[in-house]
Amino acid sequence: MQKITLLINCKDQPNIIASVTNFMATNDGNIVYIDQYVDREQHIFFMRLECEFISNSFSVEAFKELFKNSLVEKFKLKWRMYAAEKKPKMALFVSKYDHCLYDILGRYNSGELFLEIPFILSNHLDLKPIADSFNIPFYHVPVTKATKHEAEQKQLELLAEHNIDFIVLARYMQIVSQTLIDKYPNKIINIHHSFLPAFVGAKPYHSAYKRGVKIIGSTSHYITEELDAGPIIEQKVAQISHNNSIKDLIAKGRDLEKIVLSNAIKLHTMRKVMVYNNKTIIFS
Repeated sequence: MQKITLLINCKDQPNIIASVTNFMATNDGNIVYIDQYVDREQHIFFMRLECEFISNSFSVEAFKELFKNSLVEKFKLKWRMYAAEKKPKMALFVSKYDHCLYDILGRYNSGELFLEIPFILSNHLDLKPIADSFNIPFYHVPVTKATKHEAEQKQLELLAEHNIDFIVLARYMQIVSQTLIDKYPNKIINIHHSFLPAFVGAKPYHSAYKRGVKIIGSTSHYITEELDAGPIIEQKVAQISHNNSIKDLIAKGRDLEKIVLSNAIKLHTMRKVMVYNNKTIIFS
């Protein structure tokens, strides 16, 4: 049995759901999940569908072509179709912080994450022992003002060589180039150590402590040209009080970062995220 996941969006119009579901039934598909959402302000229709096929002769590529010829032009669909059994390939970019890296690799090692990790890349050597302990190739690509272009070219070469589908910045402390963003639109996930957009900068927990805030948070989002302003995938907060020290805030914040980033990775790999006008639709 083979299974596909279909994501579509288009101008809201009558008969879309019926046409898509009838198409699946006509081609011997069994729909096991379907959800839809209409943005009333923009008049845009969104849908996510999972469908199973029993036939041994089923071909995802042939089915894509059939779907394209049958429905895409009729409804002016923007669409993506994925073979559910194909694990996406994820590159991990890190610097010196290890908490998110350990968390991701632990989940990956236990089979919790449906993906492959062909390599880990860093601008420092500090975390190489962690990559080695998980038997994942580690590439050291230093980044300075003088070597930034060279580093970018090396990154692009590695990503192409390993057929990477998406990138996760697990506390990678470098600004990603526009070239990389253009190459992987809505496919570079970042974790931000604050509840965006408040308390941005290098020391958000210190700023939060000085302000006497009652919650702290973490945000995972796709990278865009505008720094820390990409489509948000996942956010969480934790309650704090005047009894908490800066050390407490940092510990709570790092716990949030791990949870938020791993959840964002799961949502992305399960094809549950759709981006439109710098916002996300997250399907259940």
